[in-house]
Amino acid sequence: MSQIFNRRAVTAGLAASAIAVPMVARAHDFEIPEQFLPQLVNTGRRDWLPGDVHVVPDDFFLYFMLERGRAIRYGVGVGRDDLYEAGTFNVARKAEWPWWRPTDAMIRRDPAQYARFADGVPGGPNNPLGARAIYLYDDAGVDTYLRIHGTNAPRTIGTAVSNGCARLTNEHVIDLYPRVEVGARVFLYPKVTT
Repeated sequence: MSQIFNRRAVTAGLAASAIAVPMVARAHDFEIPEQFLPQLVNTGRRDWLPGDVHVVPDDFFLYFMLERGRAIRYGVGVGRDDLYEAGTFNVARKAEWPWWRPTDAMIRRDPAQYARFADGVPGGPNNPLGARAIYLYDDAGVDTYLRIHGTNAPRTIGTAVSNGCARLTNEHVIDLYPRVEVGARVFLYPKVTT
């Protein structure tokens, strides 16, 4: 993916986010704490390039980078305990209302919870990946089974409860999804305190 964005695309994205953020903030019954609502922020990080995604797990924030250190910041839930995997990844594909199957490791770890889904779950409002999924692959092009995805459990935003993925509310992942291009770099930073 090219790291150069034209000014018109970025300006259009900012205008859209200014309109979309108040609307997505009211899209479900659970009230997300204000710090986890999508916000335009200045990260002060000129080394974080436009189009890149950065997940800071201890703060429960995902940053979609714009120009000059600015970003759209989203609240996320992250992997629990030792299931979170830090690293640098590539977006290899994206899906709307994705099909889902728990990994073999998830089934082995908790068969009572996951064995019933061994044949997969079709996309839809009750699917654990939610409304959108962004698939993370390593530099060799191998699927890591890590995802940035939606959830219909907004109470999990700001917590470390997942099997390793970063989750946003369905409304917020719908906002993020068209911004992230296939080929984008995703940086999942190491956990220190969560």
